[in-house]
Amino acid sequence: MTDAGGHDIALVISDVDGTLVTSDKRLTPAAVAAVRRLGEAGIGFTIASSRPPVGLRPLVEALGLTLPLAAFNGASIVRPDLTILSETLIPEEAAREAAHRLDAAGLDVWVFARGAWFLRDPDAPYTDLERRTLQAEPAIVADLEPLLACASKIVGVSPDAAHLAACEAEVATALGPRASVHRSQAYYLDVTPPGLDKGRFVDWMAGHLGIPRARIATLGDAGNDAALFARSGLSIAMGNAVESLKAGADAVTEANDSDGFAKAITRLVLT
Repeated sequence: MTDAGGHDIALVISDVDGTLVTSDKRLTPAAVAAVRRLGEAGIGFTIASSRPPVGLRPLVEALGLTLPLAAFNGASIVRPDLTILSETLIPEEAAREAAHRLDAAGLDVWVFARGAWFLRDPDAPYTDLERRTLQAEPAIVADLEPLLACASKIVGVSPDAAHLAACEAEVATALGPRASVHRSQAYYLDVTPPGLDKGRFVDWMAGHLGIPRARIATLGDAGNDAALFARSGLSIAMGNAVESLKAGADAVTEANDSDGFAKAITRLVLT
């Protein structure tokens, strides 16, 4: 683990999947204890995730979270009871083009809209994983088209990581400034509203709490966490993070399956 040192941290914002939880989506006792120690030290804690709000509820309950949280990579900000403080949808034209391109690329397509998760094939890859992650069931529909006027997030899903990376580049280029396009996992390609990312949530929380961004620490593992890192005073990449994120981080901790989150809090934030 690299040493960051010298930061007077008032708030920690963590990514969830690949960071706060293990690969099988568990909160370890060490992670729960680390969040508790932050509270005891007077340091705030919250999360910024690509998950929908419903997928954050188990974490709110397990960790006793009291601060606002970011869902959909920052496009929605919610209270711990999941009532909405701020919400932005994908522009309809961009949503339709994104869904068409993901479908044409042979990806399974999910749409998150109206507070629910919609898909066409309940047996497609990673559907069971997402059920366990969100602790929620999808709504099965024959046609996603009617949902694209009110989509918060569209996801292209594939077990072929190389193909998904190529799709990311193609769809991001095609949509340009009309949407944000990033992989949140090697198997998930997220399309979310433009100009709204996890970095925006750092700014929002700094204003909400009246603290400078320099006193905010962030943790993440994926490309969509780069915006989180860019706006915070201390950025900590997981040992399992993509190399580009590690290269831009202030510090690197151990992997999420080796209690890297808890170790980072202990050694880099609470010291």
